Amino acid sequence: MEKKNTKIKQSANTVSIKLISYVVIVLFTIMCLLPFILIISASFSTETIINKEGFGLLPRGFTLSSYEWVFRYPKMIIGSYAVTIIMAVCGTALGLFLIAMTGYALQRKDFYFRNMLSFFIYFTTLFSAGMAPTFIWVSRYLHLKGSYMAVFLQLLMTPWLIILMKNFTKSVPFEITESGKIDGAGDFKIFISLIFPMLKPALATVGLFLALGYWNEWYQSSLYLGSAVTYKPLQYYLYNIINQANALKSSLAGANISITKLPSNTLKMATAVVATGPIVFLYPFVQKYFISGITVGAVKG
Repeated sequence: MEKKNTKIKQSANTVSIKLISYVVIVLFTIMCLLPFILIISASFSTETIINKEGFGLLPRGFTLSSYEWVFRYPKMIIGSYAVTIIMAVCGTALGLFLIAMTGYALQRKDFYFRNMLSFFIYFTTLFSAGMAPTFIWVSRYLHLKGSYMAVFLQLLMTPWLIILMKNFTKSVPFEITESGKIDGAGDFKIFISLIFPMLKPALATVGLFLALGYWNEWYQSSLYLGSAVTYKPLQYYLYNIINQANALKSSLAGANISITKLPSNTLKMATAVVATGPIVFLYPFVQKYFISGITVGAVKG
C-alpha cells in the first residue's frame, strides 16, 4: 500500500513571512558580497582608469600589473605564506590546548585558586603594561627580538579567549569529572578523555579567532622582526610591498616622471585578495560550531 505524501498547508501569513525573510537574507548576502567583488574587480583593473572612473563590479582595463608587483619575488611570497601557515597551524593547535586546559581548571569548583587567577586574567583586559614595557621585556630580558617566537608567543593566549572557554566549560556537568575520579582517572586523563571531546563548539570558535589573529598579524612583526628574518609573515610582507610602491611613486613624482601607470590603489586591492583569500575558506568548516560556541560562551556567567 502506497503512502500518500501529505503536506501541511501553510497560511498566507506564514508564506508571506518566509518570502520576506528570504528576500532580506538574499539582499543582506548581496550587500556582504559586494565589497569582495569590488576588491577583486579593482585588483584586475588599470590604475589610470580607476583614478578617473572609480571602482566597478567588473574590471576596467583588465591587467595583471598589481599581481605582478605582489609576485615579482615568488620565493619571498611563498616563504611568507609558509611562515604564516606554520605559525597559524601550530599556534592555533597549541593555543587551543592551553586555553582549553586553563578554562577547564578555572571553572573547577575544587580548584582553590580559581577566583584569584580569574581576577588576574580579567584584570589584564582592563589594564595592560603598554607597548614600551612589553617591548623591553620581550627584547631585553627574553632576548626574542629578531625571532619568530616573539610574535608566536604573544598571540598564543588572550584573556578574552580564556574567559570565553571558561564560560563554555561551565556547561559541562561536574558529575563527568567526578565519574572519572571514581574510575581512578587523574585530572589530565579526565580532561583529555572526557572533557576535551565535549568542547567542540568552543574549540571551533576559539580556534577561528586564534587562526585569524595569526593570519592577520603584522604589527608585532614590524616591532620584533623587521629585517632580521628572511621570510616575513604574509601580512607584514604585503605591508612592505605597499610601502615600497608608495615610496617609489613619491620619488618618481619628485623627479617629474610620469607615475600614472604605477599601481597604488589596485595594488592595495591585490594584496587584500592575496591576504584574505586563503583564510576565507576556513570559516565554512567551523560555521556549524561557531554560533553555538560564541553564544554559549557569552551567556554563561
